[in-house]
Amino acid sequence: MTATSTIVNVPPLENGDRLTRYEFERRYQAMIQIKKAELIEGVVYVASPVRATKHGRPHASIIGWLIAYKAATPEVDVQDNATVRLDADNEPQPDALLRIEPEVGGNSRISEDDYIEGSPELIAEIAASSASYDLNDKLNAYRRNGVKEYIVWQMYENRLNWFILKEGRYIPLEADKTGIIRSEVFPGLWLAVDALLEGNLAEVLTFLQQGLQTDEHQKFVERLQQI
Repeated sequence: MTATSTIVNVPPLENGDRLTRYEFERRYQAMIQIKKAELIEGVVYVASPVRATKHGRPHASIIGWLIAYKAATPEVDVQDNATVRLDADNEPQPDALLRIEPEVGGNSRISEDDYIEGSPELIAEIAASSASYDLNDKLNAYRRNGVKEYIVWQMYENRLNWFILKEGRYIPLEADKTGIIRSEVFPGLWLAVDALLEGNLAEVLTFLQQGLQTDEHQKFVERLQQI
């Protein structure tokens, strides 16, 4: 080190810090040992170690379901734990998201430094319980930034909520008589809720395939390909 070298000390990133998005990114990038941290409404949340059955397994199920949808639907993108620059006070790292590419009308893009900027069309989170910030401050940040559909799987209650944005408010999407929730943003994205909660991924994928074979999904694919 030369006499003219400057040592830059970056403060640690800690739960509860109130930071700008720029300072959050600066500290996060400097702390390579941290695998997941989020800035929600200007407050830092550093994730605890991930439990296997209460997070890792359900997370994998959601990702598998979304990847199967992507495989049949061009111009959509699935991301796992990708940082999203929503606005000046919010930089979440959702468990999973599904987005439409901007070239065909999507609301988010991948920046030159390889982050998602803007609002993905669908975000899914694995939450500890209804008291989690996923159903409070984070929900409000997603709503305000125009995330069209938001899925929260509450592990301790073993309950799944699927919200859709209507007139600036999140309202629940309800399952039909057969127990299926159908996305209104992504035609053909069907979810057999009880099967998911019971860990029956084969049945989840069976019902998804039924959704992918509908006229609505085919028309959606054709529309994306024509833009």
